[in-house]
Amino acid sequence: MKKIINDPETVVQDSLRGMQAAHSDLLTVHHDPAVVVRADAPVPGKVAIISGGGAGHEPLHGGFVGRGMLDAACPGAVFTSPTPDQVLDAVSKTDGGAGALLVVKNYTGDVLNFETAGELAESEVRSVVIDDDVAVKDSLYTAGRRGVGGTVLLEKIVGAAAERGDDLAACEALALRVIASVRSMGLALTSCTVPHVGSPSFELADDEMEVGIGIHGEPGRRKVAAGTASDMVSALLEPILEDLPFSSGDRVLLFTNSMGGTPLIELYLAHGIAEQLLADRGITVERRLVGPYITSLEMQGMSITLLKLDDEMVSLWDAPVHTPALRWGV
Repeated sequence: MKKIINDPETVVQDSLRGMQAAHSDLLTVHHDPAVVVRADAPVPGKVAIISGGGAGHEPLHGGFVGRGMLDAACPGAVFTSPTPDQVLDAVSKTDGGAGALLVVKNYTGDVLNFETAGELAESEVRSVVIDDDVAVKDSLYTAGRRGVGGTVLLEKIVGAAAERGDDLAACEALALRVIASVRSMGLALTSCTVPHVGSPSFELADDEMEVGIGIHGEPGRRKVAAGTASDMVSALLEPILEDLPFSSGDRVLLFTNSMGGTPLIELYLAHGIAEQLLADRGITVERRLVGPYITSLEMQGMSITLLKLDDEMVSLWDAPVHTPALRWGV
């Protein structure tokens, strides 16, 4: 195993120290428990938007802390859920008097720990669970569909709503609308290696790919021969389009995501194919996001996320955001 680390047991803490050094104008990293908090928190009268999950998916979630997105993120160990005390600390540090909305990916540990924290919090706390992965109904980590790429879009749109002053009920209702309108699916060309494990999570031959993987390297629908980029994009896009379903006349946000090890030259190629396939179906891509925004360490592969847009979602997507990973309009 070759990685740029000192000690597999302290890789998350060491990374968080580097994040603080790089982005002290945007966020503050607290330790024991580990919580990444917006630098100007708490913002009086603002609903706090809080998320989190296991490390290894960077920039999710800490990279999205800042103006117009998350007020706090709770980082667990690599591929391990954060604890209830982390979530409670995040709520207390961001409570501006308007309550908190917890954005939870549908993984069993995340759901249980965020739910526990919500019950123990003294502030008014509500939570939403995102389950946008169409690949499998259940996996090693979940009961029901997994929460994956749609989480990034959800955090941006609901974060913008909270920034403009929407109350807790309105933020929750908007979040549920986004969850109902977003679908994702991913594939892997290689596995990833969790630092404290030291060996690949699964094996793939040089001519194989795993279609429908989760962000922790969980197996998906099937292992098949690796084809062309067009084959790969079709293998992801077709199940997504059929699931909601999406149809001619729809307006969408297309998010083409690297799982960590896929370079932009390949990702842009795949994105262009997806744009054409959608155009051929009469689906209008109004907004786009391309890059490594929800990753699985160094896994080579990609995921595609489609969000069916309405006018309010477009406006909120376009609203200013200033975080380590997303910055526009500022």
